[in-house]
Formats: sequence, C-alpha cells, structure tokens
Amino acid sequence: MPSTLIRNARMVNEGRTFNGDLRIENDRIAQIGSGLTPRDGEQVVDAAGRWLLPGMIDDQVHFREPGLTHKGDIASESAAAVAGGLTSFMDMPNTNPPTLDSTILEAKYELAKGRAWANYGFYHGASNDNLDAIRALDPKKAPGVKVFMGASTGNMLVDNPETLDAIFRECPTPIITHCEDTPMIDANLKAFQEKYGDALTPEMHPDIRSREACLKSTRLAMSLARKHGTRLHVLHISTADELALFEKGPLIRADGSRKQITAETCVHFLHFARPDYATKGNLIKCNPAIKDVSDREAITAALADDVLDVLATDHAPHTWEEKQKPYAQAPSGLPLVQYALVAALERVHEGKLTREQVVQKFAHAPAQLFDVEERGFLREGYFADLVLVEDVPFTVKREDVLSKCGWSPFEGTTFRSRIASTWVNGQRVWDGSKLVGAPAGQRMTYDR
Repeated sequence: MPSTLIRNARMVNEGRTFNGDLRIENDRIAQIGSGLTPRDGEQVVDAAGRWLLPGMIDDQVHFREPGLTHKGDIASESAAAVAGGLTSFMDMPNTNPPTLDSTILEAKYELAKGRAWANYGFYHGASNDNLDAIRALDPKKAPGVKVFMGASTGNMLVDNPETLDAIFRECPTPIITHCEDTPMIDANLKAFQEKYGDALTPEMHPDIRSREACLKSTRLAMSLARKHGTRLHVLHISTADELALFEKGPLIRADGSRKQITAETCVHFLHFARPDYATKGNLIKCNPAIKDVSDREAITAALADDVLDVLATDHAPHTWEEKQKPYAQAPSGLPLVQYALVAALERVHEGKLTREQVVQKFAHAPAQLFDVEERGFLREGYFADLVLVEDVPFTVKREDVLSKCGWSPFEGTTFRSRIASTWVNGQRVWDGSKLVGAPAGQRMTYDR
C-alpha cells in the first residue's frame, strides 16, 4: 500500500488545534509535522484547511448480527459508520443468540472478519445465570461486560440481587450498564394503559420510561460499584437528575489515575427533546427515553463541564415498517452512526461545545476508558484511523442512508459540517460521497 500524505490540515487532538501535515505508512500514522515533502509515488491529499480528527470510537452500537439481520448487519452498519467518521465500534450482546459465553463471543468476531468497514469489539453479556462465564472471561477479549439493569431483549435482564452483587464483585473487565428500573416502568405502563387503553402515544414514552426509573437504577449500579471497587460505565444518561451523581473532572486526572465511575450520553439526547415527538413519533422512541428540553441543555453542558465522559450513539436500527406500528408495539431504537459526528458538531456551531471537546468525548475517552491499544488519537505510531471534516452544509436525504433499515431520524435536517474522507487502518474507505476500496476493519485490542 503506497504511503499517503495529508497536507495543510487543521488537526484537532488532545485538547488543541494546530495546522500541519500527516503521513500514513501502511496502517499507521508515520509522521506528524509541518512542511512535509511528498515522496515519489506517495498519494497526496490536500486538506486545504479542513479539520483532520482521529476517527471516532463508538462504544455503544447494536449492529443486529447474528439473528436480527433484517434490521442491520455488521457490514451494512459499519459502512454507515465510516460514512459518518466513526472508525471503531463496540457492539452490544443482545443479539440472537445473546453473547453470554466466550464461544458465542468469538463467533461474533469471526462474523466481523473481512466484512467490517470499521474496527470492532464485542461486549460479553450478563444474565441471571452466566456468572461462571463472566468469571472466566479473558479481559483482553472484550471491551467490557454489559449488564442490563432494565428491560432488555431476551434473557439479559439481571434482576437477581445476589447475582448482580457477584457480577460487580468478580467481573474482570469494566462493567457497562443500562440503568432503568423495570418494576417502576411496568407500573407506569400499567397506569397509562388503565387510563388511555390502546390510545397510548409516543409523547407518553418519557413518562412511562420515567426519569425516576433512570435515577433509581443508576444509584443502585453506583452503590454496587463503590461497594466492590468496580470500574463502572453508565450508558446513555438521559436526565438532568442523574448528573449530580457523577464526579466532575477529566477522565484521566492530573496524577494519572482514572475515574472509577464514568458516564456517557448519546447524540440523540443532545439533538432531540420532548417537543419532537409531535413530528417524529416512534422514530425517536428509544430506551431510555428522550426527555425534556431542560434535560437536553443540561446534558450538553455536562459534556462540556466533564461531568459526562463519553459521547456515543446507541445506534439501534429497526425497519420502517416496525416503527410504523402503534406506540406499544413499535420497537425502541434509532439508526444514528452515519450522522452522529455531524450532529455533535452542530453543538460546536452553536457554541455549546468545542471541537476539542467533541474529539475528547467521542474518540479519546472511549480509547482511554476501555484501554484500547493505539487508537483514538493523532499520534505517531498509532493506527491511521482518521476523519477529514469540512464545514460545508448538507441536508440528510433518505436515499443517502447506508444503514440497512433505510431511514434516519435526521431526514430533512441541514447540518453545517460534512464528512469529506474517512481512513481506517490507513485505507481510505469513504471519499465524501461513497464507500471506496474494501472493508478494512480490524479487531481492537486492549492493553490490560
């Protein structure tokens, strides 16, 4: 593979922006500097002042393979990811079969080999009856163990108190949690059904899957983590109420230590709010629910203030037909990877976040949190996972959606930035309008 020289870029990395050039050799960043001279036979890309970022690492996706591939698969959804500047993903275990032992875990890695456009990692799942498998997990084989402390797909709701305590005590990797209290949600749903019968609407979703349900479950997870000294990462924070529970400050402290308990939010919680149910309906139905405008503003500020550590997508495609069902039957989840980075950059254009903060939360922090080796930064010797962004507006159209489900909740939205190019392991895989080359994703490794 010939080397590539990206010239005249505005690079954003590790809290600063600087002008310069970057050379790729094979799958690595070989040189970062200024005034680098092209070599014979080298491919030269003139960035012309556009923004060069490390590729984003999405620590929460549902790519639906195996078992649910009518909604999406590793090939289709990773293609959408690289079109959106996401060069690595960590996929959830609630597939069919669920990823509840090392044999199923390794089978998922085999499914991704040669088909994933982005780098890949797969979480091991937890259930009420797979504690032995969690104990036996090699921490280098998965980014973490996912614990559903709220309703989930299949046999993955962990609601046995003794099992939950043992998982937090003995898990050899970081634990990541979906925190919603299922009994509280069930009671809310029953009350709404008694009052409204079959006339439930998407506007009721944030009240059925309430902020109180999120808060109660998050408190439980944090109490278990403190009891056992567990590294805990709480996913998709959706309420202002939960923010007071988390430590403010950088993920990596000045003394080199790392926060024990971290938190993440998702791009849809920065973009949508309760008034959007009137026009989007089930298209923005997700768990936990999108809540109020005040929650959206508080969550955005918490990212800027280092209360929230990571930004992700929770990409979860469903077919258009499934989303057209009545509220109670329509599944929860949104396809998001293709437009997640540009949606986050809208907060930069609004002055609510900086580019450096978006890169920290969406690239650096996932790499640091999950001990990802040699990815997530613009550093010499690191893998050349890169995204070139230009501040050129475009409008999301259905015909441009690469996810297998074929639709986006952002349709009709005009974003002020677009993805001009994406490189994965040194190979250009997105040229700004189409996929190029072949899938270049590799299995991520973890420095543990």
